[in-house]
Amino acid sequence: MMWSDSHGFAGFGLLWMLIYAVLVVVPFWRLLPRFGLPDWVALVSVIPLGALILLWVMAFKDKGEGGRG
Repeated sequence: MMWSDSHGFAGFGLLWMLIYAVLVVVPFWRLLPRFGLPDWVALVSVIPLGALILLWVMAFKDKGEGGRG
């Protein structure tokens, strides 16, 4: 039997997207202020390309006081 929207499982995909969003946004939310970026920018990480761009920005930005670099 195929899983389809007609069987009431449409919300299951939404649940997985929400779990993914939480698992990705929370670490960025905690890390971005350490790099001098506002924490609301973490919402960009929900988009996969946005997460990749944020990782690159963090990798090449000076960490500030107390950081290596």
